[in-house]
Amino acid sequence: MIPAAGLGTRFLPLTKATPKEMLPVVDKPAIQYVVEEAVAAGMSDILMVTGRNKRPLEDHFDRNYELEEALQRRGDQDKLRSVCASTELADIHYVRQRDPKGLGHAVLCAAPHVGREPFAVLLADDLIDPRDPLLARMAEVRERLGGSVVALMEVDPQAIHLYGCAAVERSGGGDGVRITELVEKPEPGTAPSNLAVIGRYLLDPEIFEVLRNTAPGRGGEIQLTDALRTLVRAGRPVHGVVFSGRRYDTGDRAEYLRATVRLACERADLGPEFLAWLREFVRAEELVGV
Repeated sequence: MIPAAGLGTRFLPLTKATPKEMLPVVDKPAIQYVVEEAVAAGMSDILMVTGRNKRPLEDHFDRNYELEEALQRRGDQDKLRSVCASTELADIHYVRQRDPKGLGHAVLCAAPHVGREPFAVLLADDLIDPRDPLLARMAEVRERLGGSVVALMEVDPQAIHLYGCAAVERSGGGDGVRITELVEKPEPGTAPSNLAVIGRYLLDPEIFEVLRNTAPGRGGEIQLTDALRTLVRAGRPVHGVVFSGRRYDTGDRAEYLRATVRLACERADLGPEFLAWLREFVRAEELVGV
């Protein structure tokens, strides 16, 4: 399940008419990287929870017969394959979140589709490098320990108030931990740790009943973090995987630019020439500043 109903206010005015999930990271929209990550982890049935002005997401993952036929006539097989790739990735469904009531409410919108099965939630702002298979590791922890599993990442203590935050106990070493408390965007100086909740969850279906009874929290929204905290306090198993790999936050403008540069530099078809230009650009800027 991919929540994609946000307004994208940090990227205004661009996102006035363009969904933030469709912002290009090199030559693919950010949301395609997230879908590809889910598919690589063995997930072939995907539900996107969308909102108004999000039709471009549906169009991107749908067929474009006119474009495909034009590329076929021109014999441009490389571009044809790239156009068809998003269409053939997975079985993708859509439901609208009519009211912007927060991430917890968006997850609740998925209940009729999910039923009583465990499911993953992937936030579209977080891109996880495919060389660091976080979802696979989370699935291993769930298989071994049961319950819900949350991805965690160490952040600068000065920035923890921007995230959901977890207090944890180590469980058998490694990157797996047992979560003992969760706080959504703690006030500065009150966070129980510097472990931030990042945008990957494997959830037990019992979360739906908890969300139905979760009152609005931080920002007047129904917070998924609050529902998970209810499970923790009820003694239900909620575990974490402490991720130390490559993550790109495309929901922040500066991080979005850095992600685009990093991924472009690593591309075999773009990297060498782009990196050479980038080095020359930095040298020229340093000379200007002298």
